[in-house]
Amino acid sequence: MTDWQGQPIALVFPGQGAQFVGMGVELAAASPVAAATLHEANEVLGFDLINLMTNGPVAELEDTFNAQPAILAVSVAVLRAIEDAWGTDLSPSMVAGHSLGEFSALVAADSLTYADGLRLVRSRGEIMKAAGETNPGAMAAVLGLDDEILTSICAEASRQSGSTVVVANRNCPGQTVLSGTVQALELASELAKEQGARRVARLNVSIASHSPLMADAARAFGEIVARTPIAPPRVPVVANGSAAPMTTTAEIVAELSAQMAAPVDWTGSVQTMLDHGIPTFAEFGPGNVLAGLIKRIDREAVVLTAVDFDTKLPAGGK
Repeated sequence: MTDWQGQPIALVFPGQGAQFVGMGVELAAASPVAAATLHEANEVLGFDLINLMTNGPVAELEDTFNAQPAILAVSVAVLRAIEDAWGTDLSPSMVAGHSLGEFSALVAADSLTYADGLRLVRSRGEIMKAAGETNPGAMAAVLGLDDEILTSICAEASRQSGSTVVVANRNCPGQTVLSGTVQALELASELAKEQGARRVARLNVSIASHSPLMADAARAFGEIVARTPIAPPRVPVVANGSAAPMTTTAEIVAELSAQMAAPVDWTGSVQTMLDHGIPTFAEFGPGNVLAGLIKRIDREAVVLTAVDFDTKLPAGGK
C-alpha cells in the first residue's frame, strides 16, 4: 500500500489550455475502457474528435468549441481507466475543476452524465467563440503581485479607460489572470509592471473569459443549463466562483449559469479542500498544470496523476 491510500483524496480536473495534439493516444492504447470512452465522445458529438485530438491541426483543436469537449473526454477517460484498473470507484471526498474542468468534476460526481457533459461544453465553447467575435476582449497572466494589488489596479485601469478589466483567475499565490477589454487590459498590464510584477504575459485569446464582458453569453448558456438534467452530486463539488462545496442541484445550476462571467478562485478552492482535511489531490486530464498550482498553494499537499494509480497508464492522459 502506498502512503496516500486510506487518506481522504480530492479529484481535480484541468481547464482549457491543457489540450495538445496527441492527447489521449497513449491512454487509449493502454486502456480499452479509455478508448471506448473517447469513441463514445465521437458518437455523442457527431464528429471525429479522436482524429482531431490525434492528428490536429493544432489551430482546429485549440478552437474553443473543440478544445472543451476534447479536454473533458480525456479527463473522463483517465478516470474511467483508473477505476477499471482498480475494479472500484476511487471514493473521493471532494472533486473540483478549473473553469471548464468543473464540468469534468460534475461528471465524476455523477451530477452530469458524460454525454450531457460533452454536449454542454460543446455548446459552451460555441457560445464563447461567438461572444469573442461580437464582443472581443483579452486576457493576461500576471506573476508576482498580490491579488489585492491587482484588484486595485483593475479598478484604476477600468476608471481611466472607461471600460472593464477584472481579476479573472486566482490560480495560486503570485499567479493571477486578468480579463477585460483590450484597452483596459493593456493599461492594467502597464500599471502592474509599474507596481513590480515579475512578468505580464498576454494570453493568445480574443475572449474575455470570466469577466463582465461575458454576461450575455453566460445568460444564453444558463438557458441551456436549465434544460439539462443535473442530479445532486454524490460527493461535494467545490465551486469555482465561491470556493464553497456544492451539494445540491440548485447550487450547481446557479454556478454553471454564472461561471462564464464570474471569476475562478482556484486558490480558494484548493484551500477549501485542504481545510476539509484532504491532503491528497489526483489530477486527471491532459497535462498536469493543476499539480504545479496546488503545490504553490500548499507545499505539503500530495499531488498524483494517472501513473500513480496504474503504471500502464500515461501521466497526463497523453
